[in-house]
Amino acid sequence: MDYSDHSDAALTRGFELAAREARAEVHVVSVQPPLELARPNLPKSVLLDVEVAAAKLQRYVAAGWADFSRTWQGQLLQSPRRVVSHVRFGKPANGIVQLASDLSADLIVVGTHGRQGLTRFLLGSVSEQLLHLAACPVLVMRPKTAITGDSVIESPCARCQEERERSPSELWCEEHRTKHGQSYIHHRHDRLADESSSRSRPR
Repeated sequence: MDYSDHSDAALTRGFELAAREARAEVHVVSVQPPLELARPNLPKSVLLDVEVAAAKLQRYVAAGWADFSRTWQGQLLQSPRRVVSHVRFGKPANGIVQLASDLSADLIVVGTHGRQGLTRFLLGSVSEQLLHLAACPVLVMRPKTAITGDSVIESPCARCQEERERSPSELWCEEHRTKHGQSYIHHRHDRLADESSSRSRPR
């Protein structure tokens, strides 16, 4: 947790997943800059910083759980077996992965700022480090933002989105039915399969 909107999204997602799993636990971790806790006679100011960090995270998690419970009131399948907040010190990715290992975690949920280019190179990416270090799956809550002009990925087609809203049996607008049909084939495997035939290359 870095107390950003991305952290809020990760916390909420963690609560959502836990509400669907029997005996699930949510462990929320904030990794602070390195602190030599083993050093004797730590100054009171340092000890106070530790207490402040712990209290801040405790309030954050409590408020997040209260907001989530109000939003999902009457819809929760079950509450988590327990919700625990942890403050650790050191490198963020290492601290998160070590805690996940200590707890035998099944999943790590983390927010990301979605930085690209030079900013991402200079600041690094905790989420990317987690993907390399973690022994369990990692769910990255990336902000759903507009695709920039220098991206090789095209922005979603507004007409395709309108078509999906209008008819659940359709995926693409008239233009993209032909375009996508040249590069891949898809087939439905749900109750609407009878209403939608396999899409193949145009004749």
